[in-house]
Amino acid sequence: MVKYGMTPMQAIQSATVNAADLIGHPELFGSIAAGKSADIIAVDGDPLADIRELEHVRFVMKGKRARLQAGRLSAASSLSGGHSGGLRECSTIAAMNWSP
Repeated sequence: MVKYGMTPMQAIQSATVNAADLIGHPELFGSIAAGKSADIIAVDGDPLADIRELEHVRFVMKGKRARLQAGRLSAASSLSGGHSGGLRECSTIAAMNWSP
């Protein structure tokens, strides 16, 4: 999405809050809030500065369970138009279901 002109913020919002609106369930998905379902990822850097950071997912919290992620996260890869990398130390938390 960024490859075709969106800002990193627009791409993240398209995959999260805007997608929840599109499927008609913004009360359940799309942002982090009490009572909502949210998956959270941790990456090494700032995805707003470089969307490709979302290709290097270190940590995933899904369904109230934390997991290390060694492979490609397909949604993140489509946001940047790139390829996935390996594991890194995590210093920034980014939420796939995030809205500022």
